[in-house]
Amino acid sequence: MGHSLISLGAFIVTLGVLVTIHEFGHFWVARRLGIKVLRFSIGFGKPLWRRRGRDGTEYVIAALPLGGYVKMLDEREGEVPAAELPRAFNRQPIGARIAVVLAGPLCNLLFAIVAYSLMFMVGVPGVKPLLDEPVAGSLAAVAGFRKDDLILSVDGRLTPTLSMAMLALVERAMDGGRIMVQVRDADERTRVRVLDVDVDKDLSGETMVFDRLGLIPWRPVLPPVIGQVIPNGAAERAGLKDGDRILWAAGEPVTDWEQWRTLIQRHPGQPFSVRIERDGSEQTLELTPDRRTDHGETLGFIGVSPTPISEDLAQQLRVVVRYGPLDAVGAAIGKTWDMSLLTLRMLGKMLVGQASLDNLSGPLTIAQFAGQAASAGLMAFLSMLALVSLSLGVLNLLPVPVLDGGHLLYYLIELIKGSPLSETVQNLGQQVGMVVLLLLMGLALFNDFSRLLG
Repeated sequence: MGHSLISLGAFIVTLGVLVTIHEFGHFWVARRLGIKVLRFSIGFGKPLWRRRGRDGTEYVIAALPLGGYVKMLDEREGEVPAAELPRAFNRQPIGARIAVVLAGPLCNLLFAIVAYSLMFMVGVPGVKPLLDEPVAGSLAAVAGFRKDDLILSVDGRLTPTLSMAMLALVERAMDGGRIMVQVRDADERTRVRVLDVDVDKDLSGETMVFDRLGLIPWRPVLPPVIGQVIPNGAAERAGLKDGDRILWAAGEPVTDWEQWRTLIQRHPGQPFSVRIERDGSEQTLELTPDRRTDHGETLGFIGVSPTPISEDLAQQLRVVVRYGPLDAVGAAIGKTWDMSLLTLRMLGKMLVGQASLDNLSGPLTIAQFAGQAASAGLMAFLSMLALVSLSLGVLNLLPVPVLDGGHLLYYLIELIKGSPLSETVQNLGQQVGMVVLLLLMGLALFNDFSRLLG
């Protein structure tokens, strides 16, 4: 319950901040160009708070926090007094209308740059890109990757953290071809491993590109000792408790946590005996793992977590990336650009069937991530805000009627043909755009529920 409230609160704050930034872009540019703004609303539905500002603009916070809008004076939406006609949006030069529409998404991208700049100046914590043994027969195994390889760069791009290495590899893998990965191996020698990626053969339809390459982040060898039993799970029903050491399970000795986890996953819904040591004595329990589906595969799970790794080991794996003010801005612009391109490319891959539609996420997933980020601290929450903001900016620029990009498309057509599209064509486009948007939202919600129930 507590985590749900945190997720809900973080989700409302996330939407509130990002919608305000987006709509403020439209509002600020419209005002600077002399266009009369009738209403600036955060949220839809019944107003919870309203205030009349100078020039008669009404500021509103509404009950449904799932968006917002800026309503400008416009002859297409009602009669406009003759004295106010020069301030109507539809009477503005096409350049002014384009500027107003572009301002919202650009403000979202600018916010991402500011947020990333602040993070890089304060310092972005992460873990070193240290690798475990690659998946047998995978591209990484063929390329010669070994346990304890530390990724230094991808095609010359430095990757001091695991997240940077994953992002660089995902971006390059989507292009295919030979990827030069510089690593430092267990003997402290610098080597170059070459991943030869065929996009159609190796990555088509896959969601987790990093996993598909066969690369596995380094995992410590943990003892098979239960750190925490999650309430109402299969482990609690079987009588397992915190601190229990697993000795035998399903007729085989258990020596480490990874073996125990794999054994559980292999037995979804299948009962087996577990020999444990508790308080110096041994006893046998019967355990039946629950079932869950992960990427189409049914796996067992019981609701336990291992004992955490030691603080000394955790400290050795940590790394902080920090820049001076100017370098931080440059790095932030680069990251915003890279993430924006990756978003567009992923959408393109989904449209042509080269990436799974499972990548689409809706409000429930965003709320879940927002809650996790808020719990992890200010920098994690700021990072999540930046990512959602740039996604909002990029998606709003897509040439889909209803979105800002759809309006831009209309104006570009008007610029080319010398006159606006007919209202009939524009209305038809709006209807088609609304259907497309509703279908995408429906698919995103379906993915959300599938993840929650899976």
